[in-house]
Amino acid sequence: MCGRFTSLLSPELLAIIFEIFPPPATEPRYNIAPTQTTGVVRSDGEHNQLITMKWGLIPSWAKDTKIGTSLINARSETVAEKPSFRHAIKKNRCIIPATGFFEWLPCGNNKQPFYIHMSDDGVMALAGIWEHWQSPDNENSIETFSILTTTSNELIAPLHERMPVILRKVDYDLWLNNTMQDPTELQHLYQPIPSEQLDMYPVSERMNSPRFTGADCIERI
Repeated sequence: MCGRFTSLLSPELLAIIFEIFPPPATEPRYNIAPTQTTGVVRSDGEHNQLITMKWGLIPSWAKDTKIGTSLINARSETVAEKPSFRHAIKKNRCIIPATGFFEWLPCGNNKQPFYIHMSDDGVMALAGIWEHWQSPDNENSIETFSILTTTSNELIAPLHERMPVILRKVDYDLWLNNTMQDPTELQHLYQPIPSEQLDMYPVSERMNSPRFTGADCIERI
């Protein structure tokens, strides 16, 4: 799964990598947790945009926002079948710019967090889906997202059986092209990224709390 991640790219790099102009206003985020907001890349059909959304997808048909806390991830194998996700995978795909994510290894009564990042320290483009929710009284609206997951590669498997779907640069346009509505055309994107493209190391248990948001969240111990 994906339960915490970082986003440390500068506005200038975000603009170049995802073709967003002018560069968006962003700050480094070292410990992004579910229910928090973060920048998400989507296309309006002509241009890519960085939009702030809340992590935890709320389907448009939901009566309230409570369901979002249980929909932070979507399994790529069933995303096109689940009522909560099947509209979004056809119409509302997005990319979550990340620099790394965290996973935990059980150690007795505790869990040791590990930070996983690209071996070349490059961007992680996490495959996502989003929805727009309007309250029944039409007084509140919110845009939310979920991160797609796939089976773990050999590096991540000792920590968890699932990992986020990480897109290749060559696949960005296909994923963001929401006029392409047949989800079966996306199946080849769901393969786990090869282990040799990732690196991981243990970090402080301080990051287990979303209250800790500093650079020490990703310091190697």
